[in-house]
Amino acid sequence: MIRWMYAFIDRPVAAAATATAFWSAVTGTRASEPWGGQGEFTTLLADGADACLAVQTVGGRGGLHPDLAVEDAPAFTARASELGAVVVGRRPELSVLRSPGGQAFCVVPWRGRLDRPPVVTHPGGFTSRLDQICLDVPPAVFAAELAFWTTLTGWDAAPGVHREFHTLRPPLDVPVHLLLQRLDEQRPASAHPDVACSDLVAGRALHERLGAAFVRDGDGWTVMRDPVGGVYCLTGRDPVTGR
Repeated sequence: MIRWMYAFIDRPVAAAATATAFWSAVTGTRASEPWGGQGEFTTLLADGADACLAVQTVGGRGGLHPDLAVEDAPAFTARASELGAVVVGRRPELSVLRSPGGQAFCVVPWRGRLDRPPVVTHPGGFTSRLDQICLDVPPAVFAAELAFWTTLTGWDAAPGVHREFHTLRPPLDVPVHLLLQRLDEQRPASAHPDVACSDLVAGRALHERLGAAFVRDGDGWTVMRDPVGGVYCLTGRDPVTGR
């Protein structure tokens, strides 16, 4: 059973400080001291709540991946492998896997995290919360990925308003949920963060002031690039409920 989920925002080493400052500002968090064997991780800490966001330095362009925190990590990793995932790395108390469609994720022990970070209220009164990982799935493997993630998580699954989306919603105390998006093109699987905003216009303006760039508008969402080029979306979902 997944008891907690983290969103790891993966960014190139040279851009880590800029990326961390931006994501800390837009999520109302503060950056921890870098940690890990090479200082590659920085946790984004929410006052009075448990952390669910982090920035990780990586080679290449970066992206995003989920860490699934579970009560029995070895058993959960074995279950993921039975469902078609491949273990590509192991560290003490950490397994790195790829889903059948190629999406990276990690399995880690649950450490008693329970307190979901609150919605952030910004100047002007609008609210937001980074609470969703969108898995961008090429069409040839979408059915397999949907079956994999639905079975592995055991979360409530439902088609989205648009036919290319499918939502996986966890119990209310899990801070990050999943959205699968079927792409129009064959390209490697990837993922990006979604930030629920009570006001998309105000959200875009704030993010642009903090260094992000507008890419395009969708039907109920706005595609952006953070100051180091990472793609993400502002969505018109309710930041409190995620609906």
